[in-house]
Amino acid sequence: MDRAQEELQFLGFFGIFRESFKIIFSRKKLFSQITLALILPLTFIYLAHIQISDLLYSKIIDHNQALNYTQKNSTNYEKLSHHISAERAYFWLFEIAYFTILLILSLLSTSAVVYTVACIFTAKEITFKKVMNVVPKVWKRLMVTFLWSFAILFVYNIVAIVIIFLLAVFFLNSVIGIVIIIILVILYLMGFVYISIVWQLASVVSVLEAIRGIQAMKKSKTLIKGKMGVAVAFFILLYTCFVGIDLVFGYIVVGENVPDIAIRIVVGILSFLFLFKLILIALVVQTVVYFVCKSYHHQTIDKSALADHLEAVYLGDYVPLRKDVQLSDTHA
Repeated sequence: MDRAQEELQFLGFFGIFRESFKIIFSRKKLFSQITLALILPLTFIYLAHIQISDLLYSKIIDHNQALNYTQKNSTNYEKLSHHISAERAYFWLFEIAYFTILLILSLLSTSAVVYTVACIFTAKEITFKKVMNVVPKVWKRLMVTFLWSFAILFVYNIVAIVIIFLLAVFFLNSVIGIVIIIILVILYLMGFVYISIVWQLASVVSVLEAIRGIQAMKKSKTLIKGKMGVAVAFFILLYTCFVGIDLVFGYIVVGENVPDIAIRIVVGILSFLFLFKLILIALVVQTVVYFVCKSYHHQTIDKSALADHLEAVYLGDYVPLRKDVQLSDTHA
């Protein structure tokens, strides 16, 4: 990232994309190593989960249907019932294991990429070994931020679902009720996007600054002001690509809607390739957005101080950046 920090504030949608790709190509070997170690396993587990969970769930559905046509209190009925109970237990154990591994790999990938981009920003020498040494030291901080963000999003979704459901029950038959429900759904989606963006930026804050959890969320909320339009555009684009890959993989590969096995294999491979590249780009972009937001609010980061801070993290002594250096106002 060879731009002067004051220039970063003027980067728009395409400028941030260009800067992100420039960063990736400037350290192709390092990002390839991070991808092989963390992002590829994350991608494989995500796509494998879609396939395996579909198989497990399909078996449960098939056996449930068979149970409906089996005489109650018969030997076959009891066997099917026990079989279904066991399959449900395996299904939920698989889901718990999947989400645990997915969460760990996601946090490790985020930590590695954010730290790497920050080192490139400071022109600090960085190696794959050094990155992997840092990752275990910062991912716990990231975990705290994740738990807070997840809790906020969980409560938000529950409250929104309850409100929309109650309105649908009582006012669905009236035109005004339908209009209100549509407006609330739109507002819900806007809120969901906003919380998700704050969450993503808070992840970067948690790695690069000495705050975490709700404090990181508050800091992220402040930083994103003025650059919300760009952040929303990135979220919509990247999330749309992610959903697109998910749908194509689910429809063609998992759903077996295309009988040609060769096409399904090719689509599966392409989905894998596109997804891991998308994850890497998304992580680099959200880190660049962090520096752009800092520049926009004239919160300059002294590169030498940040470099010392990153070195302290590497050595296991997580020393916070001095406030006068980390958040100096260029207009003061």
